[in-house]
Amino acid sequence: MSVYVTAARRAVAALAVATVAFTSAPASAASQDAAASEARTQVTIAPVDLNGPAISEVKVTVTNAGPERLSRLKVTFNGPVGWAVQPSVRGVDGSYKSGAAATAEFRMQVPEQRAGFTVRTFTATATYKGGDGQGTATGTRVERSGPVLARLSDAYNKVAITDENDTKAGDFDGEGNSFSAQKLAAVALTPGASLSALGAQLTWPAAAPGTKNSVSSTGQGVKVAGKGSRLVFLGSGAGSGATGTATVIYTDGSSTSGAIGFPNWSFQDATAHGATLVKSTDGRNRPDGYGNAGIDYRVFAHSIALDPAKQVELVVLPANAGIHLFDIALAP
Repeated sequence: MSVYVTAARRAVAALAVATVAFTSAPASAASQDAAASEARTQVTIAPVDLNGPAISEVKVTVTNAGPERLSRLKVTFNGPVGWAVQPSVRGVDGSYKSGAAATAEFRMQVPEQRAGFTVRTFTATATYKGGDGQGTATGTRVERSGPVLARLSDAYNKVAITDENDTKAGDFDGEGNSFSAQKLAAVALTPGASLSALGAQLTWPAAAPGTKNSVSSTGQGVKVAGKGSRLVFLGSGAGSGATGTATVIYTDGSSTSGAIGFPNWSFQDATAHGATLVKSTDGRNRPDGYGNAGIDYRVFAHSIALDPAKQVELVVLPANAGIHLFDIALAP
């Protein structure tokens, strides 16, 4: 057993008794009426220190916004899978009138941060008697770490398009094959060209053939600003399992997640994984030059639904390197 793990366990044991503090403020008749109309118990998780490896202190506040006194309160706190929490449940004695708040303190073992962009979700659930009469309320906090790229092109890490006269740099599929720039041009996919798919206006990569001009999706964080009904992904699949979950984070801190997927660029059904065919090209470039004439190599679109009333801040791309992306855009 490592020194760090031993020390961490001792630290958790030493801090196993969580601190619980309570605050309450007098509530006027008007504020009581407002609380009664809202009638929702609020669960709030304080910011979490992700600078591991360490034992981090996490505070969860439960506020009685209902018209009745709240009692028999228990608070449960959970972090990402595998992150140890002490205690996992905290019972709270006492009875709390409308407007009163209880803050339960937990200890959590935070691992060393990994490279790249990460999103961590923390959840706290309160169970109780009285209050708003619902008996349970949940709060969620999303913490982000790592770089957020200004645009999708900043994440380009694959040469997916090459010129038929110089094919050696290509490697869309891990075997040195790539899309032909000439055959793409024949279907109006030239560098920087505009195209429409699933209601979004997208742009074909402007990067030159033979340079990095697509994204192998590995969970990168990319800025996307604006509002829309859906976020559209333009891409294609390497292998048959090019599926994953994309997460959109709004400026208010809330998020929307959805599954996307692309068929293999050549051999799967064009509607596999719920994708929509956008363009088909004839043949492909191999390390030894153009070949496979008469076989379609394809580009697809997929989308996830958004809350159209919220302002989008960024998207977390799926963590599946078989998903290759050329562009992303909001659809009205």
